[in-house]
Amino acid sequence: MLLNVGPQHPSTHGVFRLVVKVDGEKITDAIPVIGYLHRGTEKLAENLTYTQIIPYTDRLDYLSSMTNNYALVQAVETLMGIEVPERAEYLRVIVMELNRIASHLVWWGTNLLDLGAISPFLFAFRDREIIVNMLNEISGARLTFNYMRVGGVKWDAPEGWIEKVRKFVPYMREKIKEYHTLVTGNEIFLARVKDIGVYDAETAINYGLSGPVLRGSNVKYDIRKNQPYSVYDRFEFDVPVGEKGDVYDRYMVRMEEMVQSLRIIEQAVEQFPESGEIQGKVPRVLRAPEGEVYTRMESSKGELGVYLVSKGKDKPYRLKLRRPSFVNLQLLPKLLIGRTMADVPAILGAIDIVLGEVDA
Repeated sequence: MLLNVGPQHPSTHGVFRLVVKVDGEKITDAIPVIGYLHRGTEKLAENLTYTQIIPYTDRLDYLSSMTNNYALVQAVETLMGIEVPERAEYLRVIVMELNRIASHLVWWGTNLLDLGAISPFLFAFRDREIIVNMLNEISGARLTFNYMRVGGVKWDAPEGWIEKVRKFVPYMREKIKEYHTLVTGNEIFLARVKDIGVYDAETAINYGLSGPVLRGSNVKYDIRKNQPYSVYDRFEFDVPVGEKGDVYDRYMVRMEEMVQSLRIIEQAVEQFPESGEIQGKVPRVLRAPEGEVYTRMESSKGELGVYLVSKGKDKPYRLKLRRPSFVNLQLLPKLLIGRTMADVPAILGAIDIVLGEVDA
């Protein structure tokens, strides 16, 4: 029997369609069907100035708009050799790590909702709301933040904002402990995620996986550590990894990553320059010199890369995005075949895709 899961099914978290062939409850084949949200971002960029492209990046992984913003401006700054003021770099790191926690909270709440637990969803959105409010104060938006600019950031932090962030760190640490008490040791939860969707490190590397879905299989690779950008080399933090590469390991990696993001935020707030510019010296009209560049950064989903080709004009000749959700999704059929329908939401949720990024 062929079954269509989606493209509007709640557990697919967006317009994703999954065609599965089942024999009873057992899955014998699975075919992901994407493209329902395709907006042609890469092609549109060829007719936009570098500044005009930034709002389009907000809408790729719309749960991590700050990191998507950064990926683009990082590529333009690298190609143009623009120096970013230190105060702006610290602001960038703080908002990106806050956004990483907010993204992981959406994953935590919705993934557990898929498995039948309602309370974690409410807890997650209770705490995410605090982050969203802080990011709203500094960027003027609640989802598509659009805060980064080539050479710096759009605005400085409002008065008292850094102090709010400082107070948020211990609050969130306690809430993560609360999450573990609520969920992590629960027998029903463990039965749904232990030894489910297992793949080893070699498979993860061969498929080009990145982010928590790579680190869950015991591969210690995080671009913030392996190829530091911005001011990440100034902070002490660990790269959590799993052991056997099942859904549970990917769960634990993301939970620990929220703790490590809090460590980074805490250090960034302590080191935050008391004064300084938030925008570097950039020409009024951005014209990247002729050439090409590939830059990468660690988003909440994995390696987010930007390949940029310039012919010396105020618009890119070509823009190609390496979207982690798109790459990570390709392993799904391999994980589903041989499993039951009940395992589908657990396995898909552990990959943590956002369709805006898959379809771009």
